[in-house]
Amino acid sequence: MAPKVRKGNEASRFRATRATLATLCALSMIAPAAHAAMNFCAAPAMQTSERTNADPGVKALVNAVHAHVNETPKARATLHTEGTLPHQGMHDQSVEAEKDLDLMRDAALAWRATGNERYLRLVDRFLLAWTTTYQPSFNPIDETNVESLILAYDLTASALPVKTRNAANAFIAKLVNGYVADIDKQPRPLKGTYRNNWQSHRVKLIAMGAFTIDDRKMIDAAQRLFVEHIGDNIAPDGSTVDFAERDALHYVTYDLQPLVTAALAARRHNRNWLPERAPTGATLAGALNWLTPYALGTKTHEEFVHSSVAFDAKRREAGLPGYSGQWDPKNAAELFYLAARLDGRYAPVALRLAPTPPAWLAVCLPLPAR
Repeated sequence: MAPKVRKGNEASRFRATRATLATLCALSMIAPAAHAAMNFCAAPAMQTSERTNADPGVKALVNAVHAHVNETPKARATLHTEGTLPHQGMHDQSVEAEKDLDLMRDAALAWRATGNERYLRLVDRFLLAWTTTYQPSFNPIDETNVESLILAYDLTASALPVKTRNAANAFIAKLVNGYVADIDKQPRPLKGTYRNNWQSHRVKLIAMGAFTIDDRKMIDAAQRLFVEHIGDNIAPDGSTVDFAERDALHYVTYDLQPLVTAALAARRHNRNWLPERAPTGATLAGALNWLTPYALGTKTHEEFVHSSVAFDAKRREAGLPGYSGQWDPKNAAELFYLAARLDGRYAPVALRLAPTPPAWLAVCLPLPAR
C-alpha cells in the first residue's frame, strides 16, 4: 500500500504545483498591464515630517486635501465644456465633476509627501470610480484635465490594489490609442483643430499616458506626433497658428502649456523635447522665447481684436474675463513655472509673474533652491 500512498501524494503535489504555476502565469499576465513608469515628479517621496512641516507649499496642499478626504467621487460618463458658456448644457456639472481630477492628483502628492494612507485611499477610490465610469469622447478640450488623473495614477500605481491598477492602465491605453488613431486617420497636412491648440492637448494626453504605462509603441507615436505638431503649429520665428487665428496671447499660452507638460513627461524618460526641431526649423523653445517679451511686459497686446472665431466674441459679450482688453502676463505664470522645470532660463520669468507656483507643482517639481 505504501507505493500507492506515495503515488497519491505525488499526484496531490503535482496538482498543487500545477495550480500554483497557473496562478503565477495568471499574475504574470496581469503584471505588465498594472505597470506604471513615468514618475513625472522629480522627487518621488519626501516622507519626513520636517520637510512637510517646513514647506508652506506642501502644508497648503495637504491641508486642502485633508478638507476633502471623506468625499465621494462625482465620476461622470461624459464631460462637456468646449464651446459652451457657464450655465449652458452640462458646462457647470462638468466643471464641478472635474474638481475630482485635481483632488485625486493633489491627494496623490499629499500621500507621497506625508505617507498618510488616508490620502492613498482617496486616490484609489476616485481613480477606480473615474476609470470605470468615464467614457472617452476624444474631444481634447473636454478631456484636457484628465492629465490630473494620469498624474495621480503615475504617483501611486505601485501602492494601489491590482483592480485599480488594471482599470487605470486599461483606461489610459484606450485613451491614448483612441487619440493616436483619430490623428493618424486625418489627411496630411493636418488642418483645423488638428493643427491648433486642440492638437496640443491631444499630444499632451498621448505623451503623458504613453510614458505612464511605458508602452514603447505609444511613446514612439507620442514623439512623432509632438514633432509633427511643432512643425504644423509653430512658425520658425516662434509665433503660433493660434495667435494668427485668435489674435490672443491667451491662446498662445493655452497652446504651449500642454506641449511643455508633454515635454516634461518625456524628460522623465531622458528625452529632451524642448529643442526638438521640426523640418520647418520650429521648436517649442522658440515659441516660449517668442512669448517671453510679452510675459515680461516689454511688449503688450490687446486681446481678440481680430479673432476669426465667433465664439470669442460671444465670450467677450458675456463678460468673461480675459476676452477683451490688454493681456495680463500673470496668466502665463503656470506655463513658465512648468517651462522652468525644462530649462532654468525660464525661472526668472516665472518668478516675475508670481512669487510661487501652484501648490501641486511646488510639491511635484520644486525649483532648485536659490
